[in-house]
Amino acid sequence: MSPVLPRRNAAVSPARPDSFPGRRSRRRIAIAATGALALLSAVAVGSAAADAAGGAPAARPGQADSRAAEGPSLTGSGKLYRSAGDNIHFSFDARFRADQGPLDARGTFRLSHVFPNGTSGFAEGRIDCLITGGKIATASGIVTRTDRPGLKGKRVGFSVSDHGRHDRLGYSWATDDPAKTKDLPPCAASAPFEILESGDFTVVPWRVRH
Repeated sequence: MSPVLPRRNAAVSPARPDSFPGRRSRRRIAIAATGALALLSAVAVGSAAADAAGGAPAARPGQADSRAAEGPSLTGSGKLYRSAGDNIHFSFDARFRADQGPLDARGTFRLSHVFPNGTSGFAEGRIDCLITGGKIATASGIVTRTDRPGLKGKRVGFSVSDHGRHDRLGYSWATDDPAKTKDLPPCAASAPFEILESGDFTVVPWRVRH
């Protein structure tokens, strides 16, 4: 597993590129990618079976239209799957009105990573962009509070795929240290490659008027 983050009020040692919450080394990403096809197949089969059995709750008549009328949004929280026992949480509350655009989005985000040995790290901030389409969302925000050296004031990005019990998540630092990223564009993030162990995200689509 990647090196732990320095505890708050502890002496800070030089940061390594893979020390941010949820950060995987390139080698771990490659290993994860090797089993991605089998994993996606299992998820797809499980999802189809659940839908066939009526396990996925259906939206009430008019519910989807009502949400869309309120404007695009990304809300909810979730815990990422980690076989080693790391406790990694992401939460979002981002939205903009139906008569606004992605750069008018406002809200908050928070992420935390507690390692198996008890050390931890966190970051939270304000949303500055949100784009949703169907059940996919990309968002970004400025870090306003963190215990990660060099990260405060930086923009970070997220992506979410809302699939009921099989939500997925991605982030802009999948291949690099976010503290070293310069001029990340609004709403920029990786594909949602992470799998949730628990929790739920809800994406309300943006109905673009052409």
